[in-house]
Amino acid sequence: MAANAHLADLVLLVAAAVLFYAAVTDLKHHKIRNELILLLLVLFVLHLVLSGRWIDAGWNFGLAAVVFGFLLFFYSCQWMGGGDVKMLTVAFLWTGVQCALAFAVLLFVFASLHALSARFGWVASQGADDGGWRRIAFAPSVAAALIAVFILGCVSP
Repeated sequence: MAANAHLADLVLLVAAAVLFYAAVTDLKHHKIRNELILLLLVLFVLHLVLSGRWIDAGWNFGLAAVVFGFLLFFYSCQWMGGGDVKMLTVAFLWTGVQCALAFAVLLFVFASLHALSARFGWVASQGADDGGWRRIAFAPSVAAALIAVFILGCVSP
């Protein structure tokens, strides 16, 4: 069992690296590739098996489905990009019901800091759309919050 716990921690480390790469890519190109989302999904399933968290997997998938349905409204209003919807869905899949509140609070903190940084010009943002709003990459905030949840040990076996 100890070997599986170490392998589960290794999967978390790889997932954190993938999240970091997704954040950097979103900052540079305002795109989140589907392959990264699929890789995070595969890593989640692998972590479920190695950590023994597969017992609660139904709740994780249920929460992710509810979040996805909720975020589709924001996508349809063009308030969020498709990559952000996918990234948040997979993030809530990782956190599950047990860690969703911690993730949401951390996401609020990181997104607020990111928006404030963009407001002062410390972080690049995309040009204003027809409503005068500037677009910022959301994946860095999601990645930072999910990595923080990993570090807090909330998704550990």
